[in-house]
Amino acid sequence: MNKPAAIYARVSSDRQKENHTIGSQTSALVEYAQTHGYAVPSEWVFQGEGYSGASLVRPGLEALRDLAAQGQIVAALIYSPDRLSRKYAYQVLLGEELSRCGVDVVYLKSPSGDSP
Repeated sequence: MNKPAAIYARVSSDRQKENHTIGSQTSALVEYAQTHGYAVPSEWVFQGEGYSGASLVRPGLEALRDLAAQGQIVAALIYSPDRLSRKYAYQVLLGEELSRCGVDVVYLKSPSGDSP
């Protein structure tokens, strides 16, 4: 059975927009969802194009948070932590908020650490 999930991708700079990285993020996340048992309806693919990761007020992010609060999803698929937020404190805050809603945050690319 496929688990309901949403995708969140974000680019903020003109350079990133020109390089179409939001499309490559989304494609990679859709492929990941398909190969790992997640069901992601097209209306649950949120893109934060042109929005700074330093702010929590972004329409796509708010839509993702709303789905989580409504119990609609079990996972949020995000390319990397800095796509969720540029501020580490916001990454932690959002991760905890989603976790309280029963949503796992799954990053395709994340820095590997030396400690558990």
